[in-house]
Amino acid sequence: MRKSHYQIARRRSISSMTSAQSAVPEREELLTLARAAALQAHAPYSHFRVGAVVVADGQLYRGVNVEISSYGLTLCAERAALAAAVSAGARRITHVAVACIDAPPTAPASARTPCGACRQWLADLAPQAVVYIDGLEESLTVKDLLPYAFAL
Repeated sequence: MRKSHYQIARRRSISSMTSAQSAVPEREELLTLARAAALQAHAPYSHFRVGAVVVADGQLYRGVNVEISSYGLTLCAERAALAAAVSAGARRITHVAVACIDAPPTAPASARTPCGACRQWLADLAPQAVVYIDGLEESLTVKDLLPYAFAL
């Protein structure tokens, strides 16, 4: 049986994320890891599987969207990855990669970028991070995504 690109990337991502990282992976590698993570998403209602990878203190943390029947309590992939990093004690988040593997190739940027809640989490926890969105050519900053973020 032939293995898919996602299965191969997933196997690599699991081993990559458990070992110490000496250098930040490149944009395409991070997006590949985010796509692989999205395969684990629990999206029985929207069928919109999203994966995210966060680089923090030189380590990789992944997250997926987890939908439940009460939509407002659904956890987005970006927040799951950020929470994993913070829970592990990471402090300096430098890169975030997000991929929705079910977005059609013609989907606009608004269908690919983080929701408002995730943008605020990024503003609070990763204000200097470089953000990569699968399907968008340009790299973004958190300020690009949320120019007037709430702050205390």
